Amino acid sequence: PLVLQFLFFMLPSRRLVRMVAKRRLSFDALSTSNADQQKLIIDTHNTLRRGVKPTASNMLKMLWCPPAAKNAQNWANQCTLKHSPATLRRTTVQCGENLFMSSAPYSWSDVIQAWHSEEKNFEYGTGAKTQDAVIGHYTQVNMVWYNSYQTGCAVAFCPNSTFKYFYVCQYCPAGNLRSSINTPYKAGKPCGDCPDACENGLCNVYSNCFVHCSASCQCKTEIK
Repeated sequence: PLVLQFLFFMLPSRRLVRMVAKRRLSFDALSTSNADQQKLIIDTHNTLRRGVKPTASNMLKMLWCPPAAKNAQNWANQCTLKHSPATLRRTTVQCGENLFMSSAPYSWSDVIQAWHSEEKNFEYGTGAKTQDAVIGHYTQVNMVWYNSYQTGCAVAFCPNSTFKYFYVCQYCPAGNLRSSINTPYKAGKPCGDCPDACENGLCNVYSNCFVHCSASCQCKTEIK
């Protein structure tokens, strides 16, 4: 199936420069080897997944995927500022990818919200509101793709590039299939498809992953 890929470039606005300066972000603090950054990334994604409009009946809860994070870090370190080859985006499944490049360090929540900002261009059932509207980061990163439930992210410092901070998130299994881009999840009551496996509005029908394979992303047989 055809998977769509998108890039996101950002030069900091004056407001964001002030915001970043106030936060005193450091590159080391953004490292996804830090458990607090992993939690921030997962919590931000899951909050956005719960907030889709219309609500989703089959949206899976997001989990951190170490192999995807390793792939993301390996690619970020290349400082290519372009998408990785599909062969470098595999765990036990093919993964999708979102990229963010900036000339100043941004928090992971800022990066994810930047991708999510494309929500204004998207209408469920219709897709892009206008012919030239960009929605690919939203449908991928917001995890409105119901079964893209694993993510791993990384950031690299690229001193020789105009955009010195290169953020990469990979999502498994890959979403953004052209055939389903207008309806990336099933609209309905939250957890309508998983009433017996619901966790704060998100489906957790792969609950044994936490015990058996949370570190290896080998839970695809549990996805319903």
